[in-house]
Amino acid sequence: MSDTPDSPKIEPILTSEPLSRAIGERYLTYALSTIMHRALPDARDGLKPVHRRILWAMRRLRLTPTGGFLKSAKISGDTMGDFHPHGDAAIYDAMARLAQDFNMRYPLVDGQGNFGNIDGDNPASSRYTEARITTLTEALLEGIDETAVDFRPNYDGRLEEPVVLPAAYPNLLANGSSGIAVGMATNIPPHNLDELIQGCHAMIADPAISDEALVALIPGPDFPTGGVIVESRSAILDAYRTGRGAFRTRAKWEVEDLGRGTWQIVVTEIPYQVQKSKLIEKLAELINLKKIPLLADVRDESAEDVRIVIEPRSRTVEPEVLMAALFKNSDLETRFSMNMNVLIDGKVPKVCSLKEVLRAFLDHRRDVLQRRSQHRVEKIDHRLEVLEGFILTFLNLDRVIDIIRYDDDPKAALMAEDWSRTHKRATSEKDYVPPVPGEGELTELQAESILNMRLRSLRRLEEMELIRERDALMKERAELADLLESDRLQWKRIGEELEAIRTQFGKDTALGRRRSAFAEAGEIEEVSYEAMIEREPITVICSQMGWIRAMKGHVDLAAEQKFKDGDGARFAFHCETTDKILLIAANGRFYTLLGANLPGGRGMGEPVRLMVDLPNDTEITDLMIFRSGERLLIASTAGDGFLLPSDEVLAQTRAGKQVLTVRDGVKTALCRRVTGDMVAVVGDNRKLLVFPLAELPEMAKGKGVRLQKYKDGGLSDATTYQKATGLTWKDPAGRTRAEPDMSEWEAARATAGRMAPRGFPRNNKFD
Repeated sequence: MSDTPDSPKIEPILTSEPLSRAIGERYLTYALSTIMHRALPDARDGLKPVHRRILWAMRRLRLTPTGGFLKSAKISGDTMGDFHPHGDAAIYDAMARLAQDFNMRYPLVDGQGNFGNIDGDNPASSRYTEARITTLTEALLEGIDETAVDFRPNYDGRLEEPVVLPAAYPNLLANGSSGIAVGMATNIPPHNLDELIQGCHAMIADPAISDEALVALIPGPDFPTGGVIVESRSAILDAYRTGRGAFRTRAKWEVEDLGRGTWQIVVTEIPYQVQKSKLIEKLAELINLKKIPLLADVRDESAEDVRIVIEPRSRTVEPEVLMAALFKNSDLETRFSMNMNVLIDGKVPKVCSLKEVLRAFLDHRRDVLQRRSQHRVEKIDHRLEVLEGFILTFLNLDRVIDIIRYDDDPKAALMAEDWSRTHKRATSEKDYVPPVPGEGELTELQAESILNMRLRSLRRLEEMELIRERDALMKERAELADLLESDRLQWKRIGEELEAIRTQFGKDTALGRRRSAFAEAGEIEEVSYEAMIEREPITVICSQMGWIRAMKGHVDLAAEQKFKDGDGARFAFHCETTDKILLIAANGRFYTLLGANLPGGRGMGEPVRLMVDLPNDTEITDLMIFRSGERLLIASTAGDGFLLPSDEVLAQTRAGKQVLTVRDGVKTALCRRVTGDMVAVVGDNRKLLVFPLAELPEMAKGKGVRLQKYKDGGLSDATTYQKATGLTWKDPAGRTRAEPDMSEWEAARATAGRMAPRGFPRNNKFD
C-alpha cells in the first residue's frame, strides 16, 4: 500500500540496549525453557513434558491396556500436532523408550513390533510399530477427569493439556530419569515399586523418619536388567541423604561345569544401560589385543534372555581372578552416577534427597485426593438437587402432569408453584414412607430434569430406587466431608490407595519382584598381567629389520632361521611368556614388550614397530630381558653415560619412556647389565680406558657424564667386570681371552685412555 499525502506516516519504533543485557536475557529465557520444559522431570509424576504429552495424547485416542493397538505414527503425529510442536522422530524415540523393558523398570507403553533391543538396535520406523498404554499408565492418569490436576492451554490455544498427572505411585523413583539441561543435569536410577510404597507408608506413619530407617526399606536401585549392586551400605546411605552419589553394578555370572575338569563362565545379567553388542565387542577386543591372557573366547548365546559365555584359557585358571580382570577392563562392571535434580512443584529445580522426593510425591497425592474429593462432593450436590426434584414429582405426580399437559410454559410454572402444600400419598408398601420436601420452589435444574423425565421412570419401583440413591449419596457426602476436614483420614486413604497399587504390582508379581541383587565387595584387587599369563618357555628372535617372533620352547639359538630377503638374524635369546622384554632404541627411549604378546614363531613374525611407537628412521640398539632390581650401564655414541636402575625403564604405553638424552647426530650406543666393580670403555680410535664403577652416577634419566675423551670418532663399546677376575674379550679366532691385570689402562674417568692390548677384536667390541 503506497503512502498518500493524507495518510499518516508510520515511524518505526527503535529500541537500544547493551549487547550483554540482550544476550543475557535471551540466554536466560532459553536456559529456563530447557530446564523446565525439556530436561528435568517433575518430582510429582516423574515425567518430562514430552512423556506427559505422549501419554495424554494416547488417552485422548482412547487407547487402553485391554483395547486394540494403534500405529505409532498416529500417536506421535497427534502428539506433535496437538501438544508437542517438535520433531516427530524425537517424539517417537521418547515413546519407544517408554516401551523398552530393558530401559524402563515399569514400562508405560505396551509396544507391538520392533521397539529396539538390549543390543542397542534402534526401533523400527513408526509406521511399522503399534502401541497402547499399560495398566501402570492408567494408574498415572487415574482421576484426571475429576479436576485432580490443573490444565493449561496447549501451544496454540486450541486444546488443553495437564500440567502434571495425578500419579497414583512414585513414578520418578520407580522408573528413574535422565537429562541434560543448561548448567545442570539429572540422573535418577529406577527402584522397586514395592519398596517405594513401603517407604511411603513409613513416611505417612512418621513424617520425621530418619534417612537410615528409610534406606532400610529402600536399600538401593532396582535396575530392569538386573545385575549385582556392590556399593557399600554407607555410600548408598550417603547418596540417598545428599541426592548425589554412585552405584557400582556388576554383571551376574556363574560357573558352568562342562565335565572332565573343564568349565566356562555364563553371564546372565549385565549392568543397566550397557549395550550387549558393545560389551561383546569390547571382550573380543581384549582377546585380540591379548590384554587378558586368561581369556580364550567369548560367545553370545542370548535368545530372549541374556547368555554370554566366557571361556578361560585353561582349566587351571581361577574364575574369580578372570572375572576380576574383566570387571576392571570392561563394562561387566559400571558405575551409575546419581544426581536427583528435579523440579519441585514443576517450578524450582533442586537436588533432593530420597526423603524430599517421596515427600513431594506424597504432598501431591494429598492435593489430588482433596481435589478429587471436592469434585465428587460437587457432583453429589448436583445429583441430590436433581433427585429432590424427582422425588417431589412422585409426591405431586398429578399436579406435575397437569402443569406439563396444560400450561403454556411448564418450566416456569413448575418453578413458580408453591410445593410446600404437598401432602402424603397413600402407599401399599408397609415399609415405604416417602419424605416430605421442605418449603421453597424448584430450581431451574430441577424443573429442567423433571421435564426431561421418561414416562417409564414414573413407576413405583423407580421412586424407591431414587430414595435409596439419595440416601446412599448423602451418606457418601458425609464421609467425604469428614475426609476433607481430617488430615488423619486423608493420609489413611492415601495409604489404602498405595496399598492397592502394591497388591497389583508388588514383589509377589512377576513385574514387581526385585531384579538387582546386593553383594558386599571392596575395591577390585589389581591382578598383575603376569599373574594372568600361563608361564611357558619361548625363544625370542628379532631380525635386523625389526621383525620379531616368539617360538615355543627353548630352541637352539645356533639353528638356522628363515628371514625375509635382504634381512638376517640380530637378536635371539631364551625367555618365558611372563617375561618383560626391553627394547632400547637409538633415540634414547625404552619400550616394553611382553613375551606372551609376541607373535607366534610361524612365518617371519611381525614388525616390532606395529607393537610400539618406534619411529621408522630409528634403529634398535638392544633387546634384553627385564630383571627387577638390577643396574644398567647406558651410554651414547658421544661417550656420555650413567648407571640406571632397571625398575626405572619400564614403559606403560606404546610411546615408551625417554631415558637417555641425545642430541642431533648422537645415538644410543649400548645398554649393558652391571656385573662388576670396574668399567671398561673403548672408542672408535681403539683406545681403551678402565676406571672404577663408583665414578659413574646413578640416574633415572638424562645425558649422563663423560666416560672417555675423544679427539675424533666416538664410543664403540663399554662393559663392566670384576677387578679380581680381570677383563675378558674374544679374539679374532673366537676364543675367549682374559686379561687379569688391567692396571696399565686404569685412569680417571673422562680421560683418553691407551691403545687396546694386542689381540683385542678388530671391531672394537668386547663380545
